[in-house]
Amino acid sequence: MRPSPGGEPQEGAAGDGAGAVDGVVLITVDSLRADAIGETTAPVLAELGERGVTFENAFARGNWTPFSFPSMLGSAPVFADKPTVGLPESPSLAESLAAEGVRTAGFDAANGFLTEFFGYDRGFDTFETFIDDGGIGSEYLAAHPTVEGWLQLATSPFRRFTRTVTEGRPTVATEGPSREPRVDISHSRDIERRSVKFLDSLAPDDRFFLWVHYMDTHTPYVPAPSHLKAVGARGRGVLSRLKAHAHTGLGRSVDEQTLTALRELYQGTVHQVDASIGRLLRALETRDRRGSTAVVVAGDHGEEFQEHGHLSHYPKLYDELVRVPLVFDVPGQQAHDVETPVGLDGIPATVRELMGLPVAPFDDETGSLRGALAGEPYENGPVTAVALRGETVTQQPIPRRLDEGELLISARDGRYTYVKHADTERTEWYDRSNDPSEQTPIGPGEIPPGPTERLERAVDRRLAGITGAEAGPDAATPDALAVQLEALGYR
Repeated sequence: MRPSPGGEPQEGAAGDGAGAVDGVVLITVDSLRADAIGETTAPVLAELGERGVTFENAFARGNWTPFSFPSMLGSAPVFADKPTVGLPESPSLAESLAAEGVRTAGFDAANGFLTEFFGYDRGFDTFETFIDDGGIGSEYLAAHPTVEGWLQLATSPFRRFTRTVTEGRPTVATEGPSREPRVDISHSRDIERRSVKFLDSLAPDDRFFLWVHYMDTHTPYVPAPSHLKAVGARGRGVLSRLKAHAHTGLGRSVDEQTLTALRELYQGTVHQVDASIGRLLRALETRDRRGSTAVVVAGDHGEEFQEHGHLSHYPKLYDELVRVPLVFDVPGQQAHDVETPVGLDGIPATVRELMGLPVAPFDDETGSLRGALAGEPYENGPVTAVALRGETVTQQPIPRRLDEGELLISARDGRYTYVKHADTERTEWYDRSNDPSEQTPIGPGEIPPGPTERLERAVDRRLAGITGAEAGPDAATPDALAVQLEALGYR
């Protein structure tokens, strides 16, 4: 942990009183745990955290993408105005920026929950999701991304040779922090290319907002071999890793060796995303945009590796699923860490303030983080999150409407966690100072009355704010989107 701001600001910065930035790049990474960033796994993000402001206790507002993103790109949390998932009807962050003349672009690496179908294109001048809807065998490969990933890896030498013959490109390996990836199952190369194209379309005086969402770290984990080597994952062959993938579905029969292999694969994908982010930041530098652009990095939720008996991100509200990285690198701000718990719902208001715009009436708990970025004293109430659980934790399809499962709501302060099961009234309490992995529930009587009352009030407020309106029938999901959601494990 670093102290509050002190000393000299970053080179070239204007100090804590710096004016508004010209651009904001919001980078979100699917399933990125708070403990995933390190010098080995993510050197670019680690350096970004060292030069920026790191929120050590940032929490998603839900356990998976459709529950988290309404607070990050929308103006209200999930279920605030309707009992179904999707962007709230109130103006989104991109819409509010576009109304102020800001150029906007959004690139989602084929997460079906962040598509036009769920309203996430609203407010973006340029928007792309890279969901494939054609081609021989494309439906099968989209539904079996592990097969597609290993197939691409196996054929990459042949494809490199073909490019050399047809395009005159060198046959040297194309992996590394400053080079394009050999395999693009995760669409990171697509994201980079479209982002650069958008940056090149800007006039010198254009203000801009660029959002990119990476999917490499979502199951199934298929990193390129060079990224596995970079994180020290050696001595495991393709068959061993395919076997590990075969056990990821519901967390069954996962021995220690398999769990280790899965963690290595996950760490490899973190390094893969990190390299792509590094190339994106260099694109800002080469276009003289880096010094006037704020960069924000966040995970949309975490990932479980059997801390509570499962893999992936099933409906639970423990730290491994809701505690995420949140870093702001803002020109003129001194590097420091913020320990106060915050929610990702603070992103929209902060982005507007960084761009010198009035804070729109976002329905959030956290509010703008601009003061915390400047090193001012920052206080915040408990941060809440929600999940929907079916009859079993691993029920498929995972509930995504209020009438499909039991609502779970959690609240966190700097020390305690409170989880309430709305239908059964069952509660869970944890003291993270003694039990950071939230393994041993305690009674509310073991917590001082003040924190107990604050956490209970926060949960009750969140529960009262969730709509009770009846949901109409779901609109028919487009075939390509349905295939993509199934590929992600969401039937």
